[in-house]
Formats: sequence, structure tokens, C-alpha cells
Amino acid sequence: MQGFGIHAAMWTMTWDRAGAERAIAGAAKHKADLIEIPLLDAPSVDARHTRALLDRHGIRAACSLVLPQPAWASIRPDAAIAHLTTAMDKAAEMGGEALTGVTYGGTNERTGFPPTQGEYDNLTRALEAAARHAKKLGIQLGVEAVNRYESHLINSAEQAVALVERIGMDNVFVHLDTFHMNMEEKGAANGIIVARDHLKYMHMSESDRGTPGAGNVPWDSIFTALSAIGFKGALTLESFVSMPAEMAGDISTWRPVARDAEEVLDHGVGFLRGKAAQFGLS
Repeated sequence: MQGFGIHAAMWTMTWDRAGAERAIAGAAKHKADLIEIPLLDAPSVDARHTRALLDRHGIRAACSLVLPQPAWASIRPDAAIAHLTTAMDKAAEMGGEALTGVTYGGTNERTGFPPTQGEYDNLTRALEAAARHAKKLGIQLGVEAVNRYESHLINSAEQAVALVERIGMDNVFVHLDTFHMNMEEKGAANGIIVARDHLKYMHMSESDRGTPGAGNVPWDSIFTALSAIGFKGALTLESFVSMPAEMAGDISTWRPVARDAEEVLDHGVGFLRGKAAQFGLS
């Protein structure tokens, strides 16, 4: 996975035929190399239709998800394996290069206590099985670190690296997100340095999940670190300006994060591409 991506949330979080057509055309209009497709309901996705659209517009895809509560890997590893297997099959069918995101749990998963060894054992078992299946399909599996208010399990680059190394398969990678790093890392650049050997995917997301460049993410530090490690993965703009109201509780987004999607795309895409060029990443 290489190049500049845009998360489909800029246009839709419902991956039906209409949503796919709108999002893939939008990503092509903004000259993205890839689009990140949310697999919130993988069985309902028309993979052949999506693959035809990707081919028509010359765009690659990565897929992402969070696990629903009945499939949280920390307590139900077998259910997590089944859920991930279905999603990976769909991702591969549409031509996706990876399944990433919170592949180990949910965004409202907190026990009120630090993670236990038993929980990490369950995560490892589930993701190791998922990674073996992904390898058969020829795709990669990502582990995204998210902030403490969304999960108690994997909050930092160091924790994501530890899980990836414990799984021990070469198709499993670390996925970092500048929104979460801005809260969790002791300097966002340090997280990138820590994850350097496993880092293949970046969510480029502002501190309020709005327009990149309009908040307080330390972008120069982020790009300096990415340049220093010779980052060759994907840089994907993520904003939840178009988040459906019924999903607000999943990521605690209670008010608009930008005027509209056009504002984020018109300013955010140019800002990120400019920074990438400035630091020799384009």
C-alpha cells in the first residue's frame, strides 16, 4: 500500500451501490491513489460492483472496520475470527489490498481497568488466525492504535508494535492515526519512530477530526518523522464531517467538525499534499 488515500467517510459510511459510486468518483476527482472503504456490514456489500468501479476509475482500495460488541476479540476471540474472516473475504473479492482499523475490538470498549494478559492472549489468538486467512487471500491485516476514550487495549504505537510482533506474521502491520497520536504519544513523531519497522498506514486526521491544517496536530513533526524513517506506505485523509447522527456515539462526535465535505477536501487535500511534497514524501 503506497500513495495518497481518502477515507470514504468524506462521502458516505454506508457502502451500498449508491454510496460506492459517489465515494469512488469523489476520490478519483481528487486524484487519490486509493480509497479506504468502511466494512460496517460486509455481507451486504456488492463486491463485484465495487471492483468494477475501482477498475473504471483506476483507484486502489484498503478496507477498514471496528468489531461490533458481539465479536470483540478480547472476550470472544472465535466470534472475532469469524467476523474478520467474512470481512477479509469481501475485501479480497473487491480487490482490496488490506483490512485495517480496530481489527481487535470496538471504539466503545473499556472495562474500567488496565488490559489483562488474558485479554491480550485472546487478541493474539484471534488476529493470528485472521492473519493466516489474510495471507491465503493475498491481503494484509492492520492494527490501529486508538485513544484511551475509545479502547483500553491498544492506545499507543508501542502497544500496537508489541501486538504485531507477538502475532509474528509478515502480513500484519501497524496503522497509526494523527488524531489518536495527538493524545497518546509523548510527541507524535516518537510514535512514528517506535513503529517504523511495522508502519504501513497512516490516517492523516486533524485534532478535531475536521480539516487537516486547521487544528493543533503538529504536522511538521509528523512529516519530519515520516521522512526520517523513509515511509513508503499510505497517507490517508480521514475526517468525519459526514458522520451519520446515529454513529455519533461511536466516536463521540457531537457537533459538525467542518462546514461541509467540500471544505475538508478543498483545503485538507491540498494541505496534506503540500506537506508531503515539502518533506519529500510525494
